[in-house]
Amino acid sequence: GVMAYTLSRRIGEIGIRVALGARPGQVLEMMIGQALRLSLCGAALGLVAALGLTRFLKGLLFQVGTADPLTLAAAALVLITAAIAAGYLPARRAMKADPMTALRHE
Repeated sequence: GVMAYTLSRRIGEIGIRVALGARPGQVLEMMIGQALRLSLCGAALGLVAALGLTRFLKGLLFQVGTADPLTLAAAALVLITAAIAAGYLPARRAMKADPMTALRHE
């Protein structure tokens, strides 16, 4: 939802980029790159927080170690994949938009 909102706020910028000659693939790459950077930062902060809170998490886990690298990596991978998908779908929509319509949107 946040990625879709962020992209909807940048429709004018995307329209200007496309009107000045940016290829749709470049726009898609820019949006996916932003989603990937944000999700990697979030995953890194989450992993640090999870490792820091292992003492509190120990009672909530069943048959999993508090610092199980496979579980932490799998959780981070799922969240990063979801963030990329959340950025990809609105970016595809924005790529197909007419530049003049996007510029009138503002």
